[in-house]
Amino acid sequence: MDRRPGFSVRFKLTLSYAGFLVFAGLLLLTAVWVFLLRYVPDRAMLINPDDKPEGVFPVRSALLDVFAPRAAAVLAFLLVFGLVGGWVLAGRMLAPLTRITDATSRATKGSLSHRIRLPGRNDEFRELADAFDAMLARLEAHVAEQRRFAANASHELRTPLAISQTLLDLARNDPTQDLGEIVDRLHTVNARAIDLTEALLLLSRADQGTFSREPVDLSLLVEEAIETLLPLAERRGVTVETSGGIAPAFGSQALLLPLTMNLVHNAIVHNLPERGRVWVETGVGPETVVLTVENSGGKLSPQLVSTLTEPFQRATERIRDDHAGVGLGLAIVRRITEVHDGSLTLSPRAEGGLRVAVRLPASPPPLPEGHLIND
Repeated sequence: MDRRPGFSVRFKLTLSYAGFLVFAGLLLLTAVWVFLLRYVPDRAMLINPDDKPEGVFPVRSALLDVFAPRAAAVLAFLLVFGLVGGWVLAGRMLAPLTRITDATSRATKGSLSHRIRLPGRNDEFRELADAFDAMLARLEAHVAEQRRFAANASHELRTPLAISQTLLDLARNDPTQDLGEIVDRLHTVNARAIDLTEALLLLSRADQGTFSREPVDLSLLVEEAIETLLPLAERRGVTVETSGGIAPAFGSQALLLPLTMNLVHNAIVHNLPERGRVWVETGVGPETVVLTVENSGGKLSPQLVSTLTEPFQRATERIRDDHAGVGLGLAIVRRITEVHDGSLTLSPRAEGGLRVAVRLPASPPPLPEGHLIND
């Protein structure tokens, strides 16, 4: 945005200091004139020659001739002193802004690792510098996460595209190949690419944070998710158990349903090869509702569990089937939880497997019937 050049803040503060100092001096000289010199007679006094007065009795005009130039000299000195002193004081006062401006310029050029770290006691400049450092830290972490996510997404998308290209080349160069088998494999690869693209779009939608909030019963979402994924659980030999009651959360059903689906899907897929079990529970706290999903499985280390919410991280090796997932399930869960001002907790189970707990703000209680809100 183009703007006309103007005076610097330091110059404006200098003029303000100098102007205030000169104005204070002018008020002082005015007070001397009003309260002292006005009592001096403006004409010469006639005295008796026989009297012997002591001291000098000047007239007002004579005092004014002496007072005016000296008052002007004092005001000129105050002006110069105010300009010089104001320039120095303004420079010292605005020195922290120079460091903040330098950090801002570096951030504009792409350097987000620089920090101001302003020393001294707590004041307005220190609070501004600390807030700016915190913003830079969050921005640096966000940018690093986005770059890592973009690199992983590019890698994951390149794999199905490369496989599709290989299958198409095989069908074109070798007419003896079974086209039906190639078409089935292309369908599987294409379905995985579509799932990945939809997951990326869902993450993008969650990052935008533009959604309306309404009361949503998590227990109903759990029922819908289990009903949808029950064939997958039966095919894998996984038993799904539910418990708890109504859990009225406050958020977007369009986002909380994928959150629930991803949690249940992950619990079913990453489970024991035989006789796996999944436990889904909903609960209500004082100000939050809790959705807990646990599953049986192999032993997981706390270090591995702490990385599972990163995009494309998996607790087990990727299984090449139609329901292996694209590695974004818990990343989507984490982001949806964050935009709903909730919390996500992952912990390994002692018997093996994973426990995931999502806490979301509870829906406010409904107003009594007939209650009116006065604006």
